[in-house]
Amino acid sequence: MIAINRRRFLQTLSGALLASSVAVGSADARQMSLGFSLYGMKSLGLSDALKTCGDIGYTHVELALNAGYATEPKVFTDEARKAVARQLGAMKLALPCLMLNLSLTSDEKAHAAALQSISDAATLAHELSPDVPPILQTVLGGKPAQWEEQKHIMVQQLHAWAEVAERAKTVIALKAHVASGVNSPERLLWLLDQVKSDALAVAYDFSHFELQGIGMEESMKLLLPRTRFIHAKDSAGDAAKFQFLLPGEGRTDYVKYFSLLKALGYSGPVCVEVSGQIFNKPGYDPVDAARRSFAALSVALKKAN
Repeated sequence: MIAINRRRFLQTLSGALLASSVAVGSADARQMSLGFSLYGMKSLGLSDALKTCGDIGYTHVELALNAGYATEPKVFTDEARKAVARQLGAMKLALPCLMLNLSLTSDEKAHAAALQSISDAATLAHELSPDVPPILQTVLGGKPAQWEEQKHIMVQQLHAWAEVAERAKTVIALKAHVASGVNSPERLLWLLDQVKSDALAVAYDFSHFELQGIGMEESMKLLLPRTRFIHAKDSAGDAAKFQFLLPGEGRTDYVKYFSLLKALGYSGPVCVEVSGQIFNKPGYDPVDAARRSFAALSVALKKAN
């Protein structure tokens, strides 16, 4: 359990009441902001990745705690954590979210490891931004066709996730994925309603719904009231055969996207997520991907406003 004093605890609770999470360098919690997930910058040094995002014009970043990343908790040293916190502050880059990669359909050993990962991530969140720690974000595993047989074990394991998150004074934002058991707004909301914890919220990513023919407005109206974080990327194909793309390279109308977010009252982080389908290709350039994504989204955001 994370030990935090009364003043800091009250600050954390106050921050949790905001429509979205803010952290180091955030000027206004009520403004929609563009960010970049360092999930798509694994090949860059951490300091260079942060500098790149700030120089391009992003106002926040998401750190990836996945295996093989410099920010994976077991290899992210105390000295490196302090250096990142200093750089975020100096560059006025917000840190609204930390990415995990967990599953609610794990065996006993993997489930125990997931609980430890949540605890470790929460500790890191409080260290990097003690006053308003970033939330955590994860997909949920499983397979769409196995939903009926898996949903009850998902509920059981999510109860345990929520208990750990509550003790650690953190929030876990859950993301529906086109290829996971929780692939629709309805399934995600059903899962949240079974557990009913303030430590759980939604991470919205329209690309996964677009691939299934689920409308933008429909999915936003269902999920935005419980959304604390947004991933933005584009897509091509359908649920059976899909390809994720950089924002602006697919069929998503981002002027409509930002207009709907604004009309429905969302104000918070909109963070570019570059899929492994992209960054694992030969010749992938993370700096170019970040620049092109920012160019597409910033123009659309300006038009929408």
